[in-house]
Amino acid sequence: MNSGSRPPPLLPSFAARPQGGGTAPCGERAVFAAVVYALTGGCAWRHLPPTFGTSPATAHRRFTVWTEAGLWRRLHRAVLKVCCKRP
Repeated sequence: MNSGSRPPPLLPSFAARPQGGGTAPCGERAVFAAVVYALTGGCAWRHLPPTFGTSPATAHRRFTVWTEAGLWRRLHRAVLKVCCKRP
């Protein structure tokens, strides 16, 4: 990989819900941070702090979509690839 190229994003693209409505789209980083917080901290979805800027329902919905898309396995492999590189 040359210095000008970037790896493909690991998060699947998000499509708006078909029924429409809802609130303004949330940033992927904020939702990802909220999901990781809930998973690693043992926090119930409904108790996510509002400081993440996303609703508990949105965080859980994205977690479900990302799980079905295989995000966690791809993320794990990407981290292992970086950690296991030898200089």
